[in-house]
Amino acid sequence: MRTAQRHLRFPKLLAAGLALGMLFASHAATPLTVTDAWVRVTPGAEVAAAYFTLHNAGPVAVTVVGVSSPVAAMAMIHETRLVGTQSTMRARAEVVVAPGATVRFAPEGLHVMLHDLKHPLNVGDAVPLVLELKGGGTLEVSARVRPLTAG
Repeated sequence: MRTAQRHLRFPKLLAAGLALGMLFASHAATPLTVTDAWVRVTPGAEVAAAYFTLHNAGPVAVTVVGVSSPVAAMAMIHETRLVGTQSTMRARAEVVVAPGATVRFAPEGLHVMLHDLKHPLNVGDAVPLVLELKGGGTLEVSARVRPLTAG
């Protein structure tokens, strides 16, 4: 009887091990890298903008579906566009970085808006950002605050 019970336990243990392996694989290191992360802040304002460059060194697209930061009540991906002579800004639900591609978050383009800052940001401060990836992964970034005139 004990041998039969042991044989019945093995498939359950194997299934549990495979499930755990798949969980860890889904949260494995992403091929997405972030460089040149910085934040521009307007003194006295309760908002700031974050900029950086994303590069996908992997063989499949990586999709950024959100962003958060402990220094702001809300963080959102936005895009500024020039339509005729009018500059417009709108929220973006996601940003897809194709295999081998680079996407720049820069002034007058894609950026992260940090709303309702919890405390004033000063030039030189490090601002933590967490990029939320489709599929449940995250990528932590540290962005340095630059002066308003930086660009």
